[in-house]
Formats: sequence, C-alpha cells, structure tokens
Amino acid sequence: MFFAGLFAMYFTLRSTSGDLWAEETAKLNFPFALVNTIVLVASSFTCQMGVFAAERLEPRRRGGVFQFTRWGMNEWFILTFLMGGFFVAGQTTEYAMLVSEHVSLSSNAYGSAFYITTGFHGLHVIGGLIAFLFIIGRAFAAKKFGHFEATSAIVTSYYWHFVDVVWIGLFLVIYVLK
Repeated sequence: MFFAGLFAMYFTLRSTSGDLWAEETAKLNFPFALVNTIVLVASSFTCQMGVFAAERLEPRRRGGVFQFTRWGMNEWFILTFLMGGFFVAGQTTEYAMLVSEHVSLSSNAYGSAFYITTGFHGLHVIGGLIAFLFIIGRAFAAKKFGHFEATSAIVTSYYWHFVDVVWIGLFLVIYVLK
C-alpha cells in the first residue's frame, strides 16, 4: 500500500506539471538505469537459486568455486547481496549525476517525486541486503542447517522478489513512460 501511495503521488504531480516533467526526465540517463535494473532483476534469479539450495538443505557449495551447479544457499545469497549492493551504488551514482544537473529533492515537484519514490525503494533494498546478511550469518552459525533456516531463506526471497517487482514498476513509470 505504501508504494501504491508513492505511485499515486508521482502520477498526480506528473499530471499537473507536464512541461516540468518533460524537461526534468530529459536529464535521466536511461542506459545507466537500464543496466542497473538488469542487475537488480538478475539478482532475483540468483536469490531463487539460493532458495532452491536451501530447500535441498545445502547451505554451502559442494564443489569448486566455479561449479555454479554445486553452489549452496550462501554462495547464491552472497552473489545476490553483491548485485543488490551494485544496484544501491548505481542509484547513489545516479543521484549524484542528477544533483549535478540541479535536480534535487527540494528543486521542484519532479525532484521531490523522483527522490521520494526511488529513495524509499532504495531503503527497502538496503533492508533486503541486511536480511541476506542475517540469513547467511544464521546458516554459518547453525550447527545443522534445517527447515527453520531454509524457511527463513524462503521468506527473505519473497521480500527480495517483491522489492524487484516494485522496481520494475518504478523503472517503467520513471524511465520508460517519460
């Protein structure tokens, strides 16, 4: 519901400030945002591979580092964490680029809508990254990796997939439907 409210805010401001929206969205770096989006969406696949390993009760790899088919939950979740970190770093870089173009939270309605919607999403991504650290830590601390640990990994993946789906919606609204 929270993100639905953010979408409503974005569309309302956009409908009342058409010329401003056209001017400000021209400053967005679509190729950069697309690469960042692809990395985040790909992280859902690595996350799901970690879930499959957790469901098999395999917290760690059973082969070499480059034998991806033998990776455990931890390896897949660490890769997911790195991809999520890449996304957050990309968002931070994009914020710096936009600020240099004089688009800030307080510059105008567009800046407010852009930073509030993407910023709250970014905070949710950071929350997911922290959850991955807890799940990985729990897997290392567990004497025996069991269904409790696997269930925690699955629940974390639900959250991560949700955050990714919300970003796809934000990406389409902000970068594609200029």
